[in-house]
Amino acid sequence: MRKIVILGSTGSIGTQAIEVIRQDPELRVTGLAAYGSIERLREQVLALRPETVCVYDTEKAEAFRAYGLPVEVLSGMEGLCQLASMAHCDEVIVSVVGMIGIQPTIAALRARKRVALANKETLVCAGHLIMPLAKECGVEIRPIDSEHSAIWQSLAGERHESIERILLTASGGPFRGKKRAELRGKTKEDALRHPNWTMGRKITIDSATMVNKGLEVIEARWLFDVPVERITVLVQPQSIVHSAVQLVDGSVKAQLGLPDMRIPIEYALYAPERRALREDERLDLAGLGSLSFEMPDPETFRGLSLGIEAGKRGGSLPTVYNAANEEAVALFLEDQIDFLGIPEAIEAAMRTHEEAFLPAPTLEEILRIERWSREFVRKRFRK
Repeated sequence: MRKIVILGSTGSIGTQAIEVIRQDPELRVTGLAAYGSIERLREQVLALRPETVCVYDTEKAEAFRAYGLPVEVLSGMEGLCQLASMAHCDEVIVSVVGMIGIQPTIAALRARKRVALANKETLVCAGHLIMPLAKECGVEIRPIDSEHSAIWQSLAGERHESIERILLTASGGPFRGKKRAELRGKTKEDALRHPNWTMGRKITIDSATMVNKGLEVIEARWLFDVPVERITVLVQPQSIVHSAVQLVDGSVKAQLGLPDMRIPIEYALYAPERRALREDERLDLAGLGSLSFEMPDPETFRGLSLGIEAGKRGGSLPTVYNAANEEAVALFLEDQIDFLGIPEAIEAAMRTHEEAFLPAPTLEEILRIERWSREFVRKRFRK
């Protein structure tokens, strides 16, 4: 019996992970964590009967305790880390949103739990800490993001020195093909209309700005030990080719499939084995007819260009890039800034941070720089 802890169980990845896990009697969920969606968490506890839960929001944790359920209730960052490292757990799915994923991932690695990672920020901001720690502890980090899972699947059986280039695909989001001038005045309702995927609000906005690809470039750099200069972003509007690898002999290996996050979740849980998913959902290549690829527009989608810059520079700059984006997206969703204000805020924070740049920040320094970046954007750009 494999015991699984899910951090971020009430979000999109968490709920789909539960759907996959419940199909296998050999898997058992022993821990769940949510930020504050306590009613949905309550339903999950009643269905799965875990031993421990964590509600990150301390006030919501008290409200959850009032339900009187037969489960241990933790709260805050300390609770997340305790849950990620508890004895009755074999592996941890990290699907929380934002930088709160870093510390529980470290706790899981130190406790020698296998990590299935669906939190970009952990490697974007702390990849230089996380990957050496995973190696030191002899723990595998398995990607859940569809793009990084596709790269991982494409590299199966290949030697690292055979990698010439990683081809990281993007849907292009709801504003694909638009020019910068056309993005002025775009509302959050416009930005949240993703053409292919159903995701949370923050990541859907990141797709619209293509900041998500900037984050994924940095994440891929750490997961696959390939420099940013050898990672190319390609727009693949149908979201069928989830990413690919170009090898030194010129061949390209790719993973294709319908836009379905259950596939990378299932692969992270069972690789190298594969389990059957619903037979009525299969990719019909003949019916699809054709696949197309485009290069992204770096001027229109400035957020992507800034992410590549941060990835190449490394150090503390990816933390500024990520934290400034998180705060700018929050302001956009609150109607405090316009859509183009998101990359403007990110760039302003990155340029201002230059004098305080750190080549190899510690965890404490990362968290301090995160707070500075958020405060900078909030003070400079809030109406």
